[in-house]
Amino acid sequence: MLKLLFRLALVLVGVAATTAASAQNFPNHPIKLIVPFPAGGPNDIIGRAVGQKMSEILKQQVIIDNRGGAGGVIGTDAVVKAAPDGYTIAITSAGALALSPSVVAKLPYSTLRDLKMITLVAKVPEMLVVATSVPAKNLSELVALAKAQPGKLNFASTGPGSMPHLAGELFRIAAKIDVVHVPYRGAAPAVNDLLGQQVQMVFLDLPVLLPQVKAGKIRAIAVGAKTRAASAPDVPTTAEGGYPQIEAENWYGMVAPRATPQPIADILHKAAVEALHDPGVKEKLGKLGLTLIGDSPQEFAAYVKSETEKWASVVKQAGIQPQ
Repeated sequence: MLKLLFRLALVLVGVAATTAASAQNFPNHPIKLIVPFPAGGPNDIIGRAVGQKMSEILKQQVIIDNRGGAGGVIGTDAVVKAAPDGYTIAITSAGALALSPSVVAKLPYSTLRDLKMITLVAKVPEMLVVATSVPAKNLSELVALAKAQPGKLNFASTGPGSMPHLAGELFRIAAKIDVVHVPYRGAAPAVNDLLGQQVQMVFLDLPVLLPQVKAGKIRAIAVGAKTRAASAPDVPTTAEGGYPQIEAENWYGMVAPRATPQPIADILHKAAVEALHDPGVKEKLGKLGLTLIGDSPQEFAAYVKSETEKWASVVKQAGIQPQ
């Protein structure tokens, strides 16, 4: 028995020594940063800005690998299945990490079991807007209008189970109104039909809607965050409109395979946080209405857990069936 324990201790010491040596040499070749959405979207813009700065900090190239599909699930699953050596990481979305467990019938991973949380990268509030033909000028007027015309108003989304869909359902539940969900395949067609008066309202990431709001083509009603957005300071929060429970923010976080050695994860965390505090990165992403975070892995894991539970409750109350 003593010999067995001694051998086990030697193995553990050897593993610790190997891990420490790996961390000392990390990184010694390029890192792949998976963005689980097509090029050009918010997740891609965030990934490229943060990845470029991390390349400078780590003195190794961080290569963006766009793997779109299934609302971010395909790219996120690629990280789960990657070698846990720190050379494959991702910046992925709230949808892939916190919403999918409730809305995807056969999710190939468990977020907190199969992924190592590195840091919460950024948040962006969902903005509620209406078509110019809708007479409501604020949240209370919109709720009153919906209650006066049950089942007559439609809200668009970027697809079933998406953040805009669940934000709309949260609005419906909190305000106790009867509005009809109209799913689209992405933000562009949803906004086009809002402009064309085919739908009356939508929740979407603030940067997607802001140009049309500033042009007067749609009307901003509220942002689903605790505080007003710096890029839209005149738009009140849902709490100011009388519905503090309607809080909906999209967010993006950095993750790695679960078994990534902690010393390597610490290096990635330090580089990511330093990148997020860089003035150039803050300026570039701040213009998009993003709030950069850079918290601890423990704080990020707790946030993912709370968001998963929150949206699971909304899914259940709304009677949404996993697909």
